[in-house]
Amino acid sequence: MKKIVIATKNKGKVREMQNAFIDLPVELVSLAEIDSDIPEAVEDGETFKDNSLKKARHYQKMTGLACLADDSGLEVEALGGAPGVYSARYSGENADDASNNAKLVSELEQLGLISSPAAYQCALTFADTDGSVLQAQGFCTGEIRLEAKGDGGFGYDPYFYVGDKSMAELTLEEKQAISHRGEALRKMAVLLKEYLQ
Repeated sequence: MKKIVIATKNKGKVREMQNAFIDLPVELVSLAEIDSDIPEAVEDGETFKDNSLKKARHYQKMTGLACLADDSGLEVEALGGAPGVYSARYSGENADDASNNAKLVSELEQLGLISSPAAYQCALTFADTDGSVLQAQGFCTGEIRLEAKGDGGFGYDPYFYVGDKSMAELTLEEKQAISHRGEALRKMAVLLKEYLQ
C-alpha cells in the first residue's frame, strides 16, 4: 500500500480524493495529518497545471512522501477568465469562501449581469519520491449566477450552476460525476493504477 500525502488541508478536497481512489492500493493522508509546520508552496504559476506541479514537488520534498496536488479554480467569461489561478485568494491574502463569493457577485452586479458562462478547471499532479510525475486535467462548464443555492460543496459551488442546480445542491456522487475535479480524479486514478502495477 503506497502512502500519498494530499497537498491540501481543505476537507472537501480530501473527501473527494479519498472517495475517487477508494479502489486503489493507496493510503491517502492530508497535510493536516502530517505536519502543520510545513511552509506553504509558492503558487506563482501562470496556469493551474503549473501550480499543481509546484505544489506536488514542494510537498513531496517537504514530507518525503509521494504527493498528490490539486490546483483548481473558476474562470468567468464576463470577467475575462477571472478569478482564474487566483480563485482561492480572489478577495485578498486572507480570503475565504464568503469573501471570494461576495467579490464575485459584486463584480457581476457592477457589470449589470445576473449570470455569466463560466468553467471550473482542475489540474492534478502526482509527484513520487523517485522524481516521477503524472498529470491530469478536468473541466466543468456551467454558469455563475447571483443567487446562491445549496449548502454542500465549498468554494464557489453555491453560485456555479450546471443546468438548474448549483454544485452545492448536488450529492458528492452527483458532483464527482460532472465536476472538473471528478474528471481529473478519474483520469488520475487510471494513471495511478497503471503506474502502481
